[in-house]
Amino acid sequence: MSNLKGKVAVVTGASKGIGAGIAKSLSAAGASVVINYASSKEGADRVVAEITAKGGKAVAVKGDVAKAADVQHIFDETKKAFGQVDVLVNNAGVYAFSPLESISEDDFHRHFNTNVLGTILATKEAAKHFGEGGGSVINVSSVVSKVAVPGASVYSATKGAVDTLTRTLAAELGPRKIRVNVIAPGGVETEGTHTAGVMGSDFEKQIVARTALGRFGQPDDIAKVAVFLASDESAWMTGERLEASGGYN
Repeated sequence: MSNLKGKVAVVTGASKGIGAGIAKSLSAAGASVVINYASSKEGADRVVAEITAKGGKAVAVKGDVAKAADVQHIFDETKKAFGQVDVLVNNAGVYAFSPLESISEDDFHRHFNTNVLGTILATKEAAKHFGEGGGSVINVSSVVSKVAVPGASVYSATKGAVDTLTRTLAAELGPRKIRVNVIAPGGVETEGTHTAGVMGSDFEKQIVARTALGRFGQPDDIAKVAVFLASDESAWMTGERLEASGGYN
């Protein structure tokens, strides 16, 4: 496994699902991890407990990535706890599928504020804290940024924006040795997909049928890619979109 000993990673939206999986894998690779959460303190504390029980270092920090003051607080607390920042995983996100006639202004702004503005604000703040050696920013997108899914127009638009941000910020931040890459997961089994009623539904069957490896992904499938992008093993990669979807098409 990639060696992240001595590195410090901030993972947004890490109290459950893909974010929690990434945080735990980064810790297993040697990094100290900040578990950011917006509302689920219980979930964040559970992730911290799992990490520390295995000898890792982690703290939970509350903050809404769509608010600049909260984002500054997240990184201030990171510096207090661990003294530095080396990796940012922009995982925090919201999703709700709705047909065109049901989309409201609130739906639009809720999605774009968290998924797009949150990515911008967190990256902006992280860039202030990365050292002279630079850092790694890992954004989390989705296969729906390129594959059309009816009812997912707003969510898909936010993930298309994240893909574009990745390429643009990679070019802008490259001279500062800051790498910016994006992971695009396919269907992943999480607390969110269970709550949304995806698991066990016809929608799940449709996704699996379009997935070459014949199953839904697990958070650990995505986490392994994140560890690679956080490490020096991907030192010559920036502005790249890595699709981790089991061959979804």
